[in-house]
Amino acid sequence: MRGREKVMRMSVELPLWRALTGYRLLAMVYAIGLFAAAREEFARPWLAAAYFALLAVWTLATLPRVANAAACTRGFLAADLTVALAGILLTPVADAHERVQAGGPTLPSIWTAGAVLAFAIKGGWRWAALASTLVAVANLVERGSPARDTVHNVILVWVASIAIGYVVEVARASERTLARALEIEAATRERERLARDIHDSVLQVLAMVQRRGAVIGGEAAELGRLAGEQEVALRTLVSGGLVPAPRVPQDTARGAVVRAVDEDGTGDDEPVDLRTLLAPCAGSLVSLAEPGAPVRLAPAAAREVAAAVGAALDNVRRHAGEGARAWILVEDEPDQVIVTVRDDGPGIPEGRLAQAEGEGRLGVALSIRGRLRDLGGSAEVISVPGQGTEVELRVPKAGNDGTDVRGKAEQR
Repeated sequence: MRGREKVMRMSVELPLWRALTGYRLLAMVYAIGLFAAAREEFARPWLAAAYFALLAVWTLATLPRVANAAACTRGFLAADLTVALAGILLTPVADAHERVQAGGPTLPSIWTAGAVLAFAIKGGWRWAALASTLVAVANLVERGSPARDTVHNVILVWVASIAIGYVVEVARASERTLARALEIEAATRERERLARDIHDSVLQVLAMVQRRGAVIGGEAAELGRLAGEQEVALRTLVSGGLVPAPRVPQDTARGAVVRAVDEDGTGDDEPVDLRTLLAPCAGSLVSLAEPGAPVRLAPAAAREVAAAVGAALDNVRRHAGEGARAWILVEDEPDQVIVTVRDDGPGIPEGRLAQAEGEGRLGVALSIRGRLRDLGGSAEVISVPGQGTEVELRVPKAGNDGTDVRGKAEQR
């Protein structure tokens, strides 16, 4: 079964939270190391030791809180900043007055920046500005006067935190835009697939009923007229969305191809021989030339190629006439499979394909080119008026993700 394309969301915040966790641990060790190196110079070392014990317990206990944005609540941020501000304001009480006036570090030292950065990552630059302003006020109160080094450190923390908060907001906006673009792309591809399925089934049946009803006449003609109206209404409905619906007449050969794929005994990951899927297309008016060895593709890739060939043959019957001859050539090259469908019809007038797309008849655009594009391949239509039309389908044996389409079914 075909599954819908999944949109993978990537979080730009997760690496930031991980970096913040590591920073808090390293900053705690650094602050404790500074205290241990100058312990004898403190006026009340026992008070500083008690604070560092609290800081260590708080840092280790709250590691899960800085793992992601959901766990980092406003209450936690307020408590975390309170621990940092308390350490700054306790510095002149625990440390010697001379060290404080000489520009010695506060008790939490650079650990304070971790609390401010948590505000920046969680709430952006506005939250960062609030937290850094409170830290600036605490530093000025601790020092007692706006010394040059104090002002320098305050401005550094203030600017850095606001810049990081702004970058986080921009990254979040970009992430939302990217996620929306991926969702739109997935929805567009799904709509293209549904449009192809509609044209391969419902629209073809309605077109056949309309043609047969006109030939039979009587009540059948009225039924054909109603079928034609429903075909136009359904085509308008589908083409009114993101991707227009294609229009291709009924193709009995393609139906046989699809049944051949579905009834094949292979599993989803087992390659199938493309030759066996194209064999039902051959007939009195269609010649099939193929290699002597199996041409193996993944079931999904083979099914799409066979469907594109069926759509090309259907175009031959509709536009070149029931008596037109067609030739199918299958080439198995080392890196790709090439299938060419050529006819001896009158060819396509210049600009006709663009005109058909404008009218909502997108059999070539979606049923042929769309299928090959989804496989990472290409479809080229070459036509010279009076010399027939040639449709060249190229399918790479290795997918865009590096997987071999010969042995792995495409999951969509």
